[in-house]
Amino acid sequence: MTPHVIEPDPQAGAAVKAADRAHVFHSWSAQGLIDPLAVAGAEGSYFWDYDGNRYLDFTSGLVYTNIGYQHPKVVAAIQEQAGKLTTFAPAFAIDVRSEAARLIAERTPGDLDKIFFTNGGAEAVENAVRMARLHTGRTKVLSAYRSYHGATSTAINLTGDPRRWASDNGSAGVVRFWAPFLYRSPFYATTEAEESARALQHLEDTIAFEGPATIAAIILETVPGTAGIMTPPPGYLAGVREICDKYGIVFVLDEVMAGFGRTGKWFAAEHFDVVPDLMTFAKGVNSGYVPLGGVAINAEIAATFDKRPYPGGLTYSGHPLACAAAVATIQVMEDEKVVENAAHIGETVLGPGLRELAERHPSVGEVRGMGVFWALDLVKNRETREPLVPYNAAGEANAPMAAFGAAAKKNGLWPFVNMNRTHAVPACNVSEAEAKEGLAALDAALTVADEHIA
Repeated sequence: MTPHVIEPDPQAGAAVKAADRAHVFHSWSAQGLIDPLAVAGAEGSYFWDYDGNRYLDFTSGLVYTNIGYQHPKVVAAIQEQAGKLTTFAPAFAIDVRSEAARLIAERTPGDLDKIFFTNGGAEAVENAVRMARLHTGRTKVLSAYRSYHGATSTAINLTGDPRRWASDNGSAGVVRFWAPFLYRSPFYATTEAEESARALQHLEDTIAFEGPATIAAIILETVPGTAGIMTPPPGYLAGVREICDKYGIVFVLDEVMAGFGRTGKWFAAEHFDVVPDLMTFAKGVNSGYVPLGGVAINAEIAATFDKRPYPGGLTYSGHPLACAAAVATIQVMEDEKVVENAAHIGETVLGPGLRELAERHPSVGEVRGMGVFWALDLVKNRETREPLVPYNAAGEANAPMAAFGAAAKKNGLWPFVNMNRTHAVPACNVSEAEAKEGLAALDAALTVADEHIA
């Protein structure tokens, strides 16, 4: 792809910003305290503003542009579909919807062969939980602290980070537990084996005290994303699978962020040789070009609704434009070996490069991840592992991370910053040169973080 020639137009940028501030209500924000960047365009791994500043996007949007921005084959597929059939109700069989479902089912593990389409990840979680509750006749759902499952009613109650607090509802039937995270172990473990075993015992104890016969499902992000990219230790997910089988609990894996190449496999579950009963997806399924998500359903749960109507649906379920984007995206990922590239970049560039940065920057406490899905845990003190900023810090308390983020942007990198972490999550088709460019910008920004260590 030929690099786009950036022509600054500050006047147009000012107009875009003015209209945004006058009329757009932004998510997760105090409206009077934000200053959104006016974006003029994007291409591949980069985007730029109206002043001519170009940024390497190490966020992939919100970890969804897995094939980068404006891939010409996907853009062309959307245009072609728009000329053929822009939209049609979900009750009908539409060729592009059927093909998208077939391609997804071919890549999901095990017998997750039926696809229920949604508009995004939160709706996928909503419907996965509804299916589990109806299938089992139970109501409770277990989810982990340090998790994010979406902002709709059930999904936000399942979420384990502070964004849940304002919408928490004690009658929602959600019980939270601690998932493994060795670096900040809630189980006082010192090895991965200890962490896995103790986390599994904690989960089974929680089930025992909640009443196994009351629990419909356990939902986990295969690799937690926004919460910190904590790769589960060997044996943990397999252990959860065994516990679910023991008590007749539906095992739901949330692959909204980790799926479609992000970890160097089509789905992160492949790394752990685990097959859930339900799997949610969105984001990378079509690189976010048109909103799309869904639930992959196993044969047993699908059979529950063979003669019994499923009481759920969405006007835009399996929207033709979104499905056309998914078909084209999956084909691009196959043809251009995007999944293989994500694995290669993680093994040979990002992983080694981030670990090398950790050796030189005392503010880096831990490096963790796989594929193009990495996190740097920034700390005040490596020995105590005290986070660089407090949990859920804001304002002056968050100043060290704000300074780090500003330094990254000054060096042409748009960083993913959450609490005391920065995540390295570029497009799955990021080149070696682009990944190294990102590492160089992180190197410079981390010198600012280093100024705040104890």
